[in-house]
Amino acid sequence: MNRFVLRQSLLLFLTAVIWGVAFAAQSAGMDYVGPFTYNGVRCILGGLVLLPCIALLDRLRERRETGDAGEADTPAARGGKQLFAGGLCCGLLLFTASSFQQIGIQYTTVGKAGFLTAMYILLVPLLGLFMHKRAGIQVWLGVALAVCGLYLLCMKEGLRLGKGDALMLVCAAVFSFHILVVDHFSPRVDGVRMSCIQFWVCGILSLLCSFLFEEPAVKDILAAWLPVCYGGTMSCGVAYTLQIVGQREMNPTIASLILSLESVVSAVAGFLLLHQTMSGREVLGCLMMAAAIVLAQLPDRRKT
Repeated sequence: MNRFVLRQSLLLFLTAVIWGVAFAAQSAGMDYVGPFTYNGVRCILGGLVLLPCIALLDRLRERRETGDAGEADTPAARGGKQLFAGGLCCGLLLFTASSFQQIGIQYTTVGKAGFLTAMYILLVPLLGLFMHKRAGIQVWLGVALAVCGLYLLCMKEGLRLGKGDALMLVCAAVFSFHILVVDHFSPRVDGVRMSCIQFWVCGILSLLCSFLFEEPAVKDILAAWLPVCYGGTMSCGVAYTLQIVGQREMNPTIASLILSLESVVSAVAGFLLLHQTMSGREVLGCLMMAAAIVLAQLPDRRKT
């Protein structure tokens, strides 16, 4: 059992590493193409990568259910309208969040982008209050700690958020709704199929916006092949599949803690790959936000 938990934890950590490095890829991609073009191409690529994954998972599911007629009612079999509704809703939210993120990353550092995006971990329980889900005391302490860290990390002279920082906060808020929608649909439909649909929806909308607001060119996309391929195959396709496999039979609190390390990886990636530096004040803010993320995910002892 210990060996199984270790294996699942390593898969989730690899997911966090892929997503964290993706912030550097997103920033590098802006040197060649516009934000809508980058998101459109990488999401379409991510949707294509998931197609063979779906076929493989279907084969494994069929083998596992051979001879067991009582398991015909699988998530894949229960898809239908809910599957497309979930994929459409998730795709619209993913398009909105990724657009704010990709535009905002042009005006801030990779480290800041990673930590500010991770604020969705704190916003989700707050939004849960409107769904009559009470948050524990550790969540409120985490929110207070995150506000202090956010002040040190982002506030400029005159108590003003930078343009890129503000866009990242909007991105985090939209991702919070995205997580709640995924939480609603995931028990009812096949998760990989819904992810594939959301990538196609996000990709098509992004490409439409790229033709409206940008001037996409094939030569520019080819010049950005490395960050585009990484964002599509690794960040969208591979990492999402690893997340599904890694979270199987894992404590969701432990899984969330491991996945939240993407924000730490993004700061390290920005330093190693893009040579971006952070002041001591910003580093302290990052540490406080990381502590807030961890604190918000700890179980409530009173409930236990």
